[in-house]
Amino acid sequence: MNRKRHIFGPVPSRRLGFSLGVDIIPYKTCSFDCVYCQLGRTTNKTIQRRGYVPKQLIISELKDYLVEDRDKVDYITFSGSGEPTLNSKIGEMIGEIKQMTDIPIAVLTNGSLLFEVEVRDGLRNADLVLPSLDAVTQNIFERVNRPHEGLVTEKTIEGLKKFRKEFDNEIWLEVMLVKGINDDRGEVKRMADVISEINPDKIQLNTVVRPPCEPLAMPLSTSEMKEICKMLSEKAEIITPRARKALKAYEKDIEDEIVMLLKRRPCTIGDISNFLGIHRNEIIKYIEVLEEDKRVVKRGHGNQSYFVVSEDEMRSM
Repeated sequence: MNRKRHIFGPVPSRRLGFSLGVDIIPYKTCSFDCVYCQLGRTTNKTIQRRGYVPKQLIISELKDYLVEDRDKVDYITFSGSGEPTLNSKIGEMIGEIKQMTDIPIAVLTNGSLLFEVEVRDGLRNADLVLPSLDAVTQNIFERVNRPHEGLVTEKTIEGLKKFRKEFDNEIWLEVMLVKGINDDRGEVKRMADVISEINPDKIQLNTVVRPPCEPLAMPLSTSEMKEICKMLSEKAEIITPRARKALKAYEKDIEDEIVMLLKRRPCTIGDISNFLGIHRNEIIKYIEVLEEDKRVVKRGHGNQSYFVVSEDEMRSM
């Protein structure tokens, strides 16, 4: 298989079906350093927009994929290892992709830069934009998202409101809830008022289900999620794990490659990604399936999470 550097998947997404990822930002270049991020700490916290990954490289890789592969794709999704709106060419990329295929385009963004008119203009040709809003007061914003010092929650909220007025297609707003940080009922009530003013098409509630970069980031219970869902809006829904059948829509040989690698030595997500030449986000999906099958288990060492072959898997070899 011809591996791409910036195109990955398609991977099963809990919100988007089968999503072909487009990663246009260097690893962990972001305007936030969220406590719950599954990819680890942000190493380049910035709000500087520039052409981090050349547009023609993205277009070339995507053209190759569309010619070579016949996999089912529900969305081409700008996501990956950092905040995609930091790439100043995202609007041009979306425009060119729209000329290449009729597959709808989605953008996963933390929404932090939507107060800039150039960012809003760059996203106007997307079919679906999925911004996040985890806090509406500055102190909670700083605790859960740990934003760049140049960002304040009022500007983020104002950007979301302006984008809603200017964007004709769907907006699905995600709220990531972290126990003891942004689940205070007073904050939730304030958030409900703000979200009502933003008026997204959907409100999607999530909690910490994958290993976060900070151990303090803990999930809410199902009952707590349901309570907050009712408080926010009738448009709100809880994002649940996708069906097992969808998660298994992968290449069996890659699962086996991962297991054989872990049989030789413990590895981090980054180690596996580098060894197999597969994007980190895709490796995370494979690991989820392997953990559920009890073929691999996670071990902590210092600030790192490593994966090893389970005892049951070792006995079956």
